[in-house]
Amino acid sequence: MKKEVIELEKELGIQTVTIDLPFRLNHVNCFLAEGEDGWTVIDTGLHNEESKKRWSEVLQNKEVTHIVVTHYHPDHFGYAGGLQQKTNARVSMSATDAHLGISSWEKDFLAQLEENYRKAGVPTEIGKEMAENTASFVPRVTPYPTINNYLEEGDTIVFGNYEYEVIATPGHSDGLIVFYNKEKNVLLSTDHILPKITPNISYWFHGEENPLQLYLDSLEKIKKLNAEYVVPSHGKPFYGANDRIEELFIHHDERLAETLSYVGEPATVFDVSEKLFQKKLTVHETRFAVGETLAHLEYLRKNNECYRQLDEKSGSWLYYR
Repeated sequence: MKKEVIELEKELGIQTVTIDLPFRLNHVNCFLAEGEDGWTVIDTGLHNEESKKRWSEVLQNKEVTHIVVTHYHPDHFGYAGGLQQKTNARVSMSATDAHLGISSWEKDFLAQLEENYRKAGVPTEIGKEMAENTASFVPRVTPYPTINNYLEEGDTIVFGNYEYEVIATPGHSDGLIVFYNKEKNVLLSTDHILPKITPNISYWFHGEENPLQLYLDSLEKIKKLNAEYVVPSHGKPFYGANDRIEELFIHHDERLAETLSYVGEPATVFDVSEKLFQKKLTVHETRFAVGETLAHLEYLRKNNECYRQLDEKSGSWLYYR
């Protein structure tokens, strides 16, 4: 057994529960720890048969009394409601993402998606497929959980053998939270810092309009902790949060420069995304590519490095330097 797993499971008193996902990013790490009044789960996977089977196996003879959701994305939030119904556990998450976890899958928002994708310059048929792909997640995130407690910056939770401070790190989602233990200098980084891939930073046509700025600011906040040991929600635990943070800063600097180079002439979000993401993408992946491209373009626009106008003929935004 690797040193990382030994430290995670024995010293911290945390069990990693890895759940398969039906995407290129093929897993999510959820976490389980025993407390004085029962077991606490952090994140739950999608509401699907794989998640239900995995949790049924892991939770045999365990009484779950608390479910903590780090953010509203389906691979973290999806089975929270189903697991709550099964265990009668209380659920905690940030108020921001509790709201997004419901509003993002309701008819009012879903009905606007095709129009939003038209603004992004997505061809009509592809936009329709992308909207349908989003709507297909409704059964994977319902039933919604009843949120019993809203977690805020500075709150503390006991998880395993140690107490952790709740830290707000918006960017990947508007209400994403991470957990930090000063005594062991350990960061449960959720999706804020990942060891191998860069977290997707997208604008999803709702919420904060400049998520990339929020993300970079959140990285600066976490950098001040100089966390030694990082436990992410995708990939393996690793040492040296600040080394990885520097790599993420460099990546986004390069990505912003590349994005800016593609708007020398007016271009739609979709035009730019096809240049930034040149490999063949699934419909699901195209949603993320468009969202991430839009986030980078909006960062540049809000920093006065490019401009945007609406092409009245096509109904699409055009970005240009």
